[in-house]
Amino acid sequence: MAALTVNIHATALRLAKAAQIFGAPKNFGVLLIGKSGSGKSDLALRLIARGAELIADDRTDLLVTRGKLIAKCPRQLTGLLEVRGVGIIALSPAAKSPTSAPIGLVIRLGARPPRLPEPEFWRPPAALALKPKSFPPVISLAAFEASAPEKVLVAAAALAKGLYREEINPN
Repeated sequence: MAALTVNIHATALRLAKAAQIFGAPKNFGVLLIGKSGSGKSDLALRLIARGAELIADDRTDLLVTRGKLIAKCPRQLTGLLEVRGVGIIALSPAAKSPTSAPIGLVIRLGARPPRLPEPEFWRPPAALALKPKSFPPVISLAAFEASAPEKVLVAAAALAKGLYREEINPN
């Protein structure tokens, strides 16, 4: 029996080689959420330039496997990235290699975030029935800040290494 899949408006990446910058695991998955025009694809493009791999742009399938939230690409969108002002680009096979990744961090894009945010967890669609203890941490970022890609990478590494504030460490 196939796992229940829910499609949402989001972009998903696997950190891959970009993870090395701060020492996050290569299979660490990041989900970018926000309104249209908030910078999901732009931030994804900059993370890809640093070695991350695109899973899905704009529409992402979510499912739960062994108690973990997994992001997958809808088949018809595999390897496609919308580059505002350029168009929809088919990435090379090397850049589109992952088909899924476990989501370790959700990035909410929008207005300027608070300086020292309170710990928060992202609640996936209820239909997935993910247990609250498995909800991924969520942080808010301004996608168009020059340091946004590095903020994603340092947050992922801090979570993976248990160096983040205790309140959001998943372990």
